[in-house]
Amino acid sequence: MKMCPPIKNEHEYEAALEAIEQLIEAEPGTPDGEKFDALAKMIEEYDDIHHKLNE
Repeated sequence: MKMCPPIKNEHEYEAALEAIEQLIEAEPGTPDGEKFDALAKMIEEYDDIHHKLNE
């Protein structure tokens, strides 16, 4: 899987959320499945930094 640049702002975050919705049924191991995995990782990393839930 190629490296993807991190999400830098809320606009990019919203765009990533919209993009991942289109790939929700992608089969693992396919190009779309790989895009889904990359987007999920980028979204998770952004969430961990900018949208921390109170524990």
